[in-house]
Amino acid sequence: MSFRLAAYALAIKDGAVLLVRHVSGAWTLPGGRVEHGEDPYDTVVREVAEETGHRAVVERLLGVDSRVIPATESRAGVVHQNVGVFYQVRITGGEARPEPNGDTTALAWTPIDAVADLTRSSLVEVGLALARDLPATGHVAAVPVGGLIEH
Repeated sequence: MSFRLAAYALAIKDGAVLLVRHVSGAWTLPGGRVEHGEDPYDTVVREVAEETGHRAVVERLLGVDSRVIPATESRAGVVHQNVGVFYQVRITGGEARPEPNGDTTALAWTPIDAVADLTRSSLVEVGLALARDLPATGHVAAVPVGGLIEH
């Protein structure tokens, strides 16, 4: 089994959420792997800058999502667990651009009501549910994968 600890940013402004397009073609939240010795809080700020060109300030912890992806559905062909720490962030500046030589090819402020029409990572659904519901436990129900929603 492979394992990944990651931090993801949910930035919402004027009814739109900041999304990045992964090289796979799916839209997702800015974020990525926590490096050894790095605090997830610092990871999310770093990842927003790397993937979007924006500076971000963390406003609050939204919650934690843990999911196990079966080998038949994972990119590497092995059972994979992803633990994601989700933060609400505010964009404070920077110049919008996709990640140079990285895994993101575009970014867009997408109206929240238009997200359902996009091919997207389940991480988008988790982040939006955490921001909408603000559960005291920091946990939301598992997001079913299928149709326009991918791992």
